[in-house]
Amino acid sequence: MKYLVKFFVVTFLLFNCTYTLAEQKITYIDLKFVLNNSKAGKGAQDFLRKSFQEKQKIFIDTEKELKKEEEKLIASKKSLSKEEYKKRSDSLRKKVIKYQSDRKSGLEKIAKQRADARAKLLSSLDPILIDYINKNDVSMVFDKKSIIAGKDNVDITNIVIEELNKALPSINLK
Repeated sequence: MKYLVKFFVVTFLLFNCTYTLAEQKITYIDLKFVLNNSKAGKGAQDFLRKSFQEKQKIFIDTEKELKKEEEKLIASKKSLSKEEYKKRSDSLRKKVIKYQSDRKSGLEKIAKQRADARAKLLSSLDPILIDYINKNDVSMVFDKKSIIAGKDNVDITNIVIEELNKALPSINLK
């Protein structure tokens, strides 16, 4: 008799919890797609890509100049005195160190701008998602990368992109 009561209690709780969970509305969003395809996200990516390419071109040109200077120094090693050679090699070494420092700071600046742009997009996205959740009585929103399979009618990616484009048409990264 004791086991029969336990069986009915567990069965009742199981059916009750299943019914409660079945009533929840769950949606998902492709966050990467939103960040890359919204107007602000595309604009930020284009700006960062252009900035990176410009810096990369400058770095390549500087690197070529330093290599040429090194080759000239090596070629003229025999004709220079020890003091003059040491002086020029120290000067070249300082230029190389400065180049490496400039390159590192340039790449860090671009990485910081990228992180700032992502943070701005995510902070603008948060109230849009909260508003959508409240208006449509949604229980949970998952990122698409953590979903194995799902119906397309619960994907809110395009709706969120439209709202984000209205709320944040561009990001100022300068």
